[in-house]
Amino acid sequence: MTSPLQQKIKIAGPSVVTANRATDGVVIYRTASHDWSDAITDAAVVENADDARALLAEAVQDDLHAIGAYIAPVVVVGGSKIEAGNLRERIRAEGVTVPLVSVRS
Repeated sequence: MTSPLQQKIKIAGPSVVTANRATDGVVIYRTASHDWSDAITDAAVVENADDARALLAEAVQDDLHAIGAYIAPVVVVGGSKIEAGNLRERIRAEGVTVPLVSVRS
């Protein structure tokens, strides 16, 4: 049987490893210092599949702090600001931000 980490990992651009904290479900990101942070700005950004595979393998082995680790796309703005790369990841990180429409009676 092939491990998911041994399967071909393809990334289309800057990416991070993300998961949810086991204790409370908060979205967290793997950092370059081999820890977890709840701030995407602290995330280790990877640019190629080998680096993504290594960071994901490290995160999966750290079963004390996170569950469901996977690689997610990000956008690097202005060379340093990291933002979620798609709508799904923005919703995970920020929650649903749909404005409520008032109903007139």
